[in-house]
Amino acid sequence: MNTNEILSAIDGEIAKLQEVRSLLTGYSDPTGTPKRGRGRPKKTVSAHPVKRVLSEDAKARIAAAQKKRWAAQKKATK
Repeated sequence: MNTNEILSAIDGEIAKLQEVRSLLTGYSDPTGTPKRGRGRPKKTVSAHPVKRVLSEDAKARIAAAQKKRWAAQKKATK
């Protein structure tokens, strides 16, 4: 075995060991930079929030239910 073959074998072993080390430690590359930073990920901002729209019938049902609750509360206080 000459010196070049020995060096290429050592380089191959080093590459394998670095890959195993990165898998065990959770790092993506052998330089040691982490995949993700610490803490909560940044919030993504949508282009514009979607406005929720109620139908007129739904608004009327909600208003009637609220009036019913107000009447019950008023009756309970008397």
